[in-house]
Amino acid sequence: MDNLKVLIIGAGMGGLTAGIALSQAGYAVEIYDRVAELRPAGAGISLWSNGVKVLNRLGLGPKIAAIGGLMDSMQYRTQHNEILNNIDLAPLSQTVGQRPYPVARTDLQQMLLSAFPGPVHLGYECIAIEQDATGVTALFDNGHQAQGDVLVAADGIRSRCRKYVLDTDVAPNYAGYVNWNGLVPWDATLAPLNTWVIFVGDHKRASLMPVGGDRFYFFFDVPLEREAAATGGDLRTDLTQFFAGWPDPVQSLIQQLEPAQTNRVLIHDVGPLETFVNGRVALLGDAAHATCPDLGQGGAQAMEDGFILAQMLLTTNLSVEDALQRYQAERVPRTAAVVQKARHRAEKIHGADPAATQAWYDQLRTEAPSAVTDAIAQVILGGPLR
Repeated sequence: MDNLKVLIIGAGMGGLTAGIALSQAGYAVEIYDRVAELRPAGAGISLWSNGVKVLNRLGLGPKIAAIGGLMDSMQYRTQHNEILNNIDLAPLSQTVGQRPYPVARTDLQQMLLSAFPGPVHLGYECIAIEQDATGVTALFDNGHQAQGDVLVAADGIRSRCRKYVLDTDVAPNYAGYVNWNGLVPWDATLAPLNTWVIFVGDHKRASLMPVGGDRFYFFFDVPLEREAAATGGDLRTDLTQFFAGWPDPVQSLIQQLEPAQTNRVLIHDVGPLETFVNGRVALLGDAAHATCPDLGQGGAQAMEDGFILAQMLLTTNLSVEDALQRYQAERVPRTAAVVQKARHRAEKIHGADPAATQAWYDQLRTEAPSAVTDAIAQVILGGPLR
């Protein structure tokens, strides 16, 4: 379909990737976001190969390679610093045809903003959507109205547009744990610069992942009941108590992190949903399928959404509504499987069933590295760019 105008609500990773893909398809694209200043949600992201392939397809391969970390291996260690498993990631890259690139979210956002050729309007909160047989209108809290042929709702896990598409409210599900994350400079006493090190024990995790600029993206996970999770104390004090007795790299990380630049997030997910589309309006990214971060697939799935949405509009010509239905048919099964798999993995890692978590620890001791990389490859190769 030619000469379409696309409105995108949300200037996060999914909205920007969709904007780039749709612009490259020849469409006029306008992006709106409710915030006055764009600040990424979270410090870093493990962008696995399926997400990188979308960026390659959009001509951004060299740029993501320049800002991504060179993660050559994964290493699991116990809370007593015993090695459970050491996993070479070269076979994974060979199998799927692309290495992963862990990246700082700010760097990724700036790369996407620079690649998007159209306007990004900040301080515009979409409060209503109207559509008819000829187009769709977004109404904003400042009185502005934008008209287009398609509206992409990429406004995140707490999407206001989702109710319009589904005609009902869908609240995010609390996954049962709190995540602290941030960035620290590389330090050889923490971990090798090319290795993702994950300490596990007592249903908790402490992780160091290399990103560009000789830095680590770190995170800590602690399972907490919702009431306890809702109110945190002093960040460094909390982490010191939660990870008392853990090995020196974990203690050093807690001392090195900057509390003011560390995020504390109650982890939620959304879905699986059976509907992403209402007429000319399509949900995308976390608005449609927010996942627990335990598979590292949230950002990559949003990128896949943007790529497939552009492809359906570009390659089918019956109607906008038909193209969006085809997008929905392609993305619902894929993202539902990822949401469910990530939720099950989150439960296993964080002690929803303590016996299952202990069994996972035991499995890590004896599991062949190829079993780990094969499982990751299966998720990656389930995407549109194989």
